[in-house]
Order: sequence, then structure tokens, then C-alpha cells
Amino acid sequence: MKFKLKRSWLKWFFGIIGSGFLLLLLFWFSVYVGLWGKLPSKENLADIKQAEASILLDANEKLLGKYFIFDRQMVHYEDLPKHLVNALVATEDARFYEHGGVDYTSLFRVLFKSILLQDDSAGGGSTISQQLVKNLYGRPSHGWFTMPVNKIKEMIVAKRIEAVYSKKDILTLYLNTVPFSENTFGIESTSQKFFSTSTRNLSLSQAATLVGSLKASHSYNPRLFPERSQLRRDVVLQQMAVNGYIDETLQKKTNSEPLEINYRIFKHDDGMAAYFREKVRLDVVKILDSIKGPGGKTYDLYKDGLKIQTTLDIDMQRYAENAMQQHLEKLQKQFEDSYGSNAPWLKNEDLVTSRIQELDLYKALKKQKYSEAKIMDSLNTKGQYKLFRWEGDTIVNCTVIDSIKHGLQFLNTGFIALQPQTGAIKAYIGGIDYEYYKYDHVYKAKRQVGSTFKPIVYTAAIENGMDACSYLPVKAMTYTNEKDWKPTNSGTAETDEHLNYSLEYGLSNSVNTIAVKVLEEVGIAKTIAQAEKMGISSELPKVPSLALGTAELSLLELASAYTSYVNNGRASVPFYITKIKDKNGNIIYAPEAKAALPEAFSEETRQIMVEMMKATVNKGTAQRLRSTYGLQNDLAGKTGTTQNNKDGWFVGVSPNLVMATWVGNDEHRIGFKSTGLGQGANSALPMVALFLKQMNGDSKFNAITQAKFENPSEAVIAALDCDPEKRDGFLKRLFTKERDQKEFDEADKKDEDKGFFSFLKKKD
Repeated sequence: MKFKLKRSWLKWFFGIIGSGFLLLLLFWFSVYVGLWGKLPSKENLADIKQAEASILLDANEKLLGKYFIFDRQMVHYEDLPKHLVNALVATEDARFYEHGGVDYTSLFRVLFKSILLQDDSAGGGSTISQQLVKNLYGRPSHGWFTMPVNKIKEMIVAKRIEAVYSKKDILTLYLNTVPFSENTFGIESTSQKFFSTSTRNLSLSQAATLVGSLKASHSYNPRLFPERSQLRRDVVLQQMAVNGYIDETLQKKTNSEPLEINYRIFKHDDGMAAYFREKVRLDVVKILDSIKGPGGKTYDLYKDGLKIQTTLDIDMQRYAENAMQQHLEKLQKQFEDSYGSNAPWLKNEDLVTSRIQELDLYKALKKQKYSEAKIMDSLNTKGQYKLFRWEGDTIVNCTVIDSIKHGLQFLNTGFIALQPQTGAIKAYIGGIDYEYYKYDHVYKAKRQVGSTFKPIVYTAAIENGMDACSYLPVKAMTYTNEKDWKPTNSGTAETDEHLNYSLEYGLSNSVNTIAVKVLEEVGIAKTIAQAEKMGISSELPKVPSLALGTAELSLLELASAYTSYVNNGRASVPFYITKIKDKNGNIIYAPEAKAALPEAFSEETRQIMVEMMKATVNKGTAQRLRSTYGLQNDLAGKTGTTQNNKDGWFVGVSPNLVMATWVGNDEHRIGFKSTGLGQGANSALPMVALFLKQMNGDSKFNAITQAKFENPSEAVIAALDCDPEKRDGFLKRLFTKERDQKEFDEADKKDEDKGFFSFLKKKD
């Protein structure tokens, strides 16, 4: 009887075991045939395509930034240091080279320890190949069956991957797709982010740190938790020693090294050249719309791993951003101090109200029929807001209105450096901080350019036959046919009825009354025509105040016009993208080189203008380049300041680089408190000066910083051989009655007969 019971019990036992095994087999088969989702075939696996970040490179192929959904950048096996591969294998899959995708020994060990011994330290039992499957295809949810279904899928697909790819290929695929900290995918992007280096240059310590973080990417993030990350690094080094990849001496030596990261941000809003990267992004998206790849394929900037090479120089960009921050931080304090408690962002209620009414939140509440009082109550409710400060961003408990007032006080800027011979953009700053002020002041913003327009007026005059040593009276004049407009100068010189300045002195010292009389002499129409020849495409006002820079131009447009002075009289066309390659290195876009515009003026005119603008730097309004900043470079240039000190400008010209900068407030109703603070020589010029000082200390830029202007011709020297000023002779003072007012009579409207005393305008 006992024997029968025992047989019956065994029968039931083996029946249950057999049934369980059969159920497991059927379950496995259901996954295999795709009842839980189709599995990739070997053919599918042979053509794995993963979203890959596109990279932006400077002129020397240094990394400027990336465009991505997932920050992933592919590398080849040859780019993987041996110690990186060894660290990965030793830590994640010690039997990697022995199994065929599934390590059954490790799997049974994990099952035994986890299920029977309840030991959580047994690990997961997944091989690198299985983890690769997880990286590639994720783990879809199947309710209670999620874990077993996905584990079986990974085992099946891992075996297929091993049949398709070599061990080297699997390691490369894994390291290219594995997720690290902070939404960063793949070893190359992670190396660049945490250590600012390429994968091939990772040290043993750096490689062990990154491999160690794979166990828990957030918990072992080397930026957030350096001590914890270093301890995990040491565990990886220990595993490498246990598995024979390094000896004990090297392990101890590396253990003793402090964990040092060199973190780089690749968020689009942050990092170097943010405005430039956004400009390139906008243009590349348009370019890709017109390009078809093999089989009519369209390219995706965020997924296709493109390589976009530009003209920017990362070192020049760094110097420009350093100069901008150094100068604007100091200028901002002076700007705020000059207003004190009477600042317009504090006292001008109409100004603040108008900015409130521009808010999307205000418009949305207004659309919902909220009363003005309720809207203002809502905007006066305090909350946590992140605000820009030069000393560092900060979270402040304030109202929306407070944040508006805070934002209104900041000066903004734009800076551009162009290679005049080609138009290549070498440095580009669109504003003080892209995260807070996204409006680009290089190509979008158009502001009155002030006296930086005067060289164009003088160029037109000389090109149309005006003697470079012509003398014009400095005395201010009221133009009765222009609503009694009376342009004036700073200082007292204009009160001298008999004082005359040469063209060179008038330009180098930015004398307004002289500029207007030069414009009157050459004519508005001819001046506008000259500007257009120099590449100015914006509509210019046909008024006498054009001479003083009431035209609104973009910084890029103005800088481009100035390139003509050091490019044989031809304005170069700015450009910044040189080529785009696909992920395999094939060039898919290479724009044709843009030829400079036709000659805008003669060589003699060009040399005369360069000499005049050199005088501006050496003894005129831009002389603080020499006196304050001690620059000895060959330089020409022009400062500019607009009415009520709203805008400060400076364009610096060297033989091989044109630099232009603007400083002002985005709110047109807020200007500098005084001319001394807001004039271009003080508000804009220092940025160029600080930029050049850094370049002077870098020998790689000697070709720019040590370049010399050519010697002017004898004819040009003779044309400029005159005193800067002269007083009217006795006869003229005796027989000519000085007028205080007249009609503005531009040259192209005059009769050819200029009158009997026209010779008095000529050089003695």
C-alpha cells in the first residue's frame, strides 16, 4: 500500500514537473513565433539603424555642439581603447568571449541564488549581447508577463545577434547604444560630456568610471555623486584585476587617482556659440529639405548622425565670449548704478505695462474674459522663478511682474568677426545668454547704426570726386526745408563761425555737422547707391539724417559692408557652412563658394578710407584701443552712438579680420543715462579690444594679429597731405556772411553752376 502511494506521489510530482516544463516550452515557443510581438530576424539585425546625434564642427573639425533627440554619437571598434573594452567585459560579462549570446552557467547561478537562496547580490545574468538587445529594442510592457517575455526575447535575439556579428561588432554596437547619465547614449557622447575628450583618448580611470556608471546611471553619475562614482570605479578596477586584465600595481595606482571630470553641456540653450548653433540649425533644416539620399531618402538632422562643418573658429569664439562676459558684466553694473532708484524699469509704469501686455499669459487670460484687476492679481502672485544674473543664475521668490522688471534692466549685445577676403564667419555672438534672450542680434535685429554709417557717406563723396582734403565749416546749420532740423556736435567747436575741418578730421572725430555737409555735397541718392554696392540691402531713409546713421541695419550687414575696405573694394558675402556629411562620411552638401560683390569703389578711394579710419583709431574717437588697452595691431575702425544713447557701435578693421559689435537695451525706450557711458567708444569698443588682446596672446593667430596694412600710394599720401583744420582767410570773413540756416540742397539736385565762391571749398 505504501509502495503504491509512493508511486502515485512520484507520478504526480513528475507530472507537475513535466507539465511545467511543457508550459515553459509552449511559453517560450509563443515568444519565438511572435505572439508577444514580432522578433527581429537575422536580416533585420544585419541592418540595425539607430538614431544618432548630428555634430557641429568648427573650421578645424573641433566639436561645437550637437543636434539630437537622444544624444548618441557612433564610434568604430578601432576607436575603443583596450582598457575600456576590458573594463566592460570584466564588469558586465566575464565569460563574454566563451558564450554564444546566452551564458547558461551564469543564468543558472543567478536562478539558483535568487530563487532558492534569495540572494539579491547574484546579479542579473544578462550577457552583453542580451543587454544590447534591450538597448536596441527596449522592454515593452506585457503586464504580469513583462519580465519573462522580455527575458526570453532577449535570449532569442541575442543568439541571432551572435550569429550575425563578431564579438568586436557586438562590443561596438553595445558601447554605441548603451544609455549613460543625463539622456546621453553611447560612449562617445558620454566621453565628450563628462571628460571633454574622445573615446579613443579615455584614460583607464575615466573608462572604469563610465563602465561603472552602467550599473545605475543616475546613482553613479560622476558629476552629481563623485564620491560614490569613484568607489564604483574602484570596483570595476578590482574586477579587471580579478579577471587578469590589469595587475595589482596598476590597480592600486589608478585607485589612488582622484576622480576629475571636465563636464561639457550639449543642451541647445547652453554651451558655446549657442546663437550660432541655432542659426546653423535653422539653415540646415531648410537645406536638408532639398536633399535626397539613396533611394529618395530624406535626412533628419536629429537622428541621422550628420557632420556639419562650419567656418567658426572655436578658440576665437571662446575669446569673443570671454570678452563679452568680462565687458558686459562691468558695463551692466555701471548702467544700473547710473540710474539708481530712478531706473525706467522701476519708475516707468507705461513701459512695464506695455511689456506685461505682450506676455502670452496676459493674452490668454484676456481671451478668457478675465478682468484687468484679476489678471494683475494673478501676475502679482509670487512664485519660484529662475532669473538671469551675470554672477550666476538664481531661483528667486518673486512675481511675474518682478521678473519682467528684472529682465528689462539688462543690456544686450551682438558680435561678429568676419574674414574679409572670403566672408567666412569666425566668431558669432547673438546675445548675452541664449536661454533667456533668444533674439539674435547678429542677423535678426536691425538698429540705427549711428556714426558707423559715416564711412559709407565719405566713401561715396570721395568716389564721386570730392577732394579728400576738402575743408568744410564745422558750424551747425538749421535746415529750413527739413523741419528746421539742426544737427549739432558735442563740445564748443561748432560755435566758431570760421573754423573748418578736413574730411579726415571730420570722420576720425565723428563730427556730425561735417558728415551732414559731406552728404549734402555728394547727394543722398549717390550715397544710397554706394551703400548698395557695398552690400547694404536694407531700405535706407532718403533723409539728411542718413549721414548720422538713422538707417537701421543688422550687425552682419554692417560688418559685411566694411569688408570692402580690406578686400580690394569688394564686399564679401558672409557664410558659415562649408559642408555636410552623412554618418558614413559622404558629402551630401557643399555650397559653392560665393564670389565677392562687384567692385564698389576704386583702389584709391579704398586706400583713402583706410587711412581715414586708421586715424580714427590712432587719434580719433577710437583711440582708447591704443591708450586704454595698449593694442599695437594695425587697426582701422569707426565708433557709433545713436540718438539718446540708445545704441553703441564699433566696427574694427584689421587687414585679415573685420569685427563689429553692438550694445544696447532690447527695449528701445531705454537708453544709457549719459553719452559718456553709452557712446560706442565706451559701450561697444571694449569688447573688440578685449577680444584682440586674447588673440594677441595666442601665436596661432599671428597671421591676423600681426598683419599690416599695405602702404598707401604716393597719390593717396598726397591727397591726404593737409592740416586737420583751418580758419577762413581774411577776405572770406570780410565778404562772406555766415548763415545760421539754409535749405538742405543735396548735390544731385543742384545745378552744375555752384556759384562764384565755390572755389573756397577747395583745398588751398
